[in-house]
Amino acid sequence: MSATPPAPFTLPGPVGALLSRLPAYPGSTLLVAAINFALARQLPQDVKDMLQGKSLSIRVRDARVAFDFTWNGSRFAPTRPQASPDLAISANAQDFLLLAQRRQDPDTLFFNRRLVMEGDTELGLVVKNALDALELPVLDPREWTPRAVLARKAPHLARQLPPLPRFLGGRP
Repeated sequence: MSATPPAPFTLPGPVGALLSRLPAYPGSTLLVAAINFALARQLPQDVKDMLQGKSLSIRVRDARVAFDFTWNGSRFAPTRPQASPDLAISANAQDFLLLAQRRQDPDTLFFNRRLVMEGDTELGLVVKNALDALELPVLDPREWTPRAVLARKAPHLARQLPPLPRFLGGRP
């Protein structure tokens, strides 16, 4: 964890208003694909058993979007939005990014009321403890640019691309 995380940032209201108009289901589908890829196989069986059939929601407050899903026994699956999911975890976009990058501790965000868990608190603590125990890759957005993904998946094609301009992160 970084000793000095960046100052809290909130998406501007008009951005949140625009994002809130997007349909929820495609976003939930993308999120569960990422969660399944990154951690579904690593979850301990007792956590999977506890998650079975539970409705979960990740709510990004400043973006005014929610991602609803459930554990179906073998993977996470998107669901329709739930008014009262079994567990809802809410934070601003920056705080979720800091958590994914492991630059901020969830307990610190929780005690500063920047991360909120609602619903089944026992389930929330089990999920939090399970995630803390997993060896997850640190999310670095630069690793997920189209060029970086191409370099990992098809390096022979990536070598054929022209260099990026300097202002886009290319080398001088």
